[in-house]
Amino acid sequence: MTDTIRQTTTIVDALQTLRDEALHQGRRITENGKGIDDHQPHAERLAYLATEVEAARALFAYAQDAQQHGEEDASEMALGFAAEVGHKILGQADVHLTDFGFPESFLAETLGRNDVKAAIRVGAHESRFRQIGRRVIASRGVNNGWLESEIAVMTRDSVRQFARREVSPVAERVHRHDELIPETIIQQMAELGFFGMSVPEEYGGGGMGNLAMIITTEELSCASLGVAGSLITRPEILTKALLRGGTEAQKQKWLPPIAAGKLMVAISVTEPDTGSDVASVACRAEAATVGGKAGFLINGAKAWCTFAGRADIIALLARTNPDPRSGARGVSLFIVEKDKFPGHSFEMRQPTGGLLQGTAIPTLGYRGMHSYILNCENYFVPAENLVGEEGGLHKGFYLQMAGFAAGRLQTGGRATGLAQAALEVTATYANERKQFGNALGDFQLTQYKLGRMATHTAAARQLAYAAAPAMDKDESAAVTAAMAKLLACDVAVWVTQEGQLIHGGWGYGEEYAISRYVVDALVLPIFEGVKPILELKVIARTLLA
Repeated sequence: MTDTIRQTTTIVDALQTLRDEALHQGRRITENGKGIDDHQPHAERLAYLATEVEAARALFAYAQDAQQHGEEDASEMALGFAAEVGHKILGQADVHLTDFGFPESFLAETLGRNDVKAAIRVGAHESRFRQIGRRVIASRGVNNGWLESEIAVMTRDSVRQFARREVSPVAERVHRHDELIPETIIQQMAELGFFGMSVPEEYGGGGMGNLAMIITTEELSCASLGVAGSLITRPEILTKALLRGGTEAQKQKWLPPIAAGKLMVAISVTEPDTGSDVASVACRAEAATVGGKAGFLINGAKAWCTFAGRADIIALLARTNPDPRSGARGVSLFIVEKDKFPGHSFEMRQPTGGLLQGTAIPTLGYRGMHSYILNCENYFVPAENLVGEEGGLHKGFYLQMAGFAAGRLQTGGRATGLAQAALEVTATYANERKQFGNALGDFQLTQYKLGRMATHTAAARQLAYAAAPAMDKDESAAVTAAMAKLLACDVAVWVTQEGQLIHGGWGYGEEYAISRYVVDALVLPIFEGVKPILELKVIARTLLA
């Protein structure tokens, strides 16, 4: 065992012991999660602590495997990340000792132990991050890290080639002019099978599982979050909902064209007055017969429906039990068919009088897909488009949550890809930009910053990669996906902003891609579960239950 592995083991073991006791005490304090709302700041603290410990574990596990294949950088990163997490949690637990509920002696026996603190000092030393940073600068930040599976390597290489050849050249234009994703991009992604990677083979997909899907998303997002990286998220969400609760006829009808990229999907859950509290949706669907056909009339407004204009179908959550007290037990999931529309607004009129209108919401970044305010007036949806048909009535919330778990996992890949893009352009800039007679990359602080940026990006990546097989085995393993989303999104925000600062004044100009990455990253902690709700209602609630 090398010194690096031994020191990382020392820190990670202490982190796990402290995490386990912190969660044990948290269950006691909150009565197994029932009283989270009476302890929200501490519940959030526990959720993030557990997430960072899980990331340290994931990066360390990867580093041990990678080292056996001759890759040393991962071990250095694993020690550096574990040390930073250990230092942070030690200070946090010391300050909030009463909230954590364990005696000071327990802290002294775990992260406060002399050998643990010594390992943290070694791991967090700036020389380690400068060494990592120098390698990042030399390689211009490109990620060619070891992957266990040949399929994973082939997936990464082929998607990266496509993304840099086809997506990167149009990304800046689409962002600056707020254009819609070019149809050629969608067609090529469909031909390459990107929309059906995790759709089972019996329904026309590739059946490649979640890891291939995350790697694909990561590489597409590295080229552009808005133009390509998010295109397969919505099909993934509806696919998971159909696989969990759709009838066999619905799976046979919808999954093959989704997998083939013939049907573009939008997801409509949020409303103007309802965001994270999904169970409170007010848009209603009432049973009706129109033109001799049984179905539902949808009335109400929805908000932040991304890609609604271009989409062929919208997975829309609506209230089927008019009693608002029914909450989550009173909403259903519908597949709403429509024509595709370009531009920033659309109007879909049915021959029977139904109306669906959409207007794009101006946004700082994340352009290419447009997010819409929708208004439905007696818009007719046939009964067979209720996911699960009669068996799915009032079960939409639970089907949607299954889809969101997949969306969160994929967002871990999206965020990692965006952080990777920022790392690469910043490392390139550090090579080329000269100040005070030297390249920026020659300065210690630049090396240190890039080393930390690369390390935290690697931790986010390995947490997402570790969550993928867990979701393959059990689709209800939503907490791992939520953790991957939580950490990776924060990493993306921080890494893009650090990269912007290294760019200096040029980082604020649209001439350099880093400015686009900064505004794109800001949306990541918001969608697929805004950060505080994700921490409290998903991660903390699961861990403390």
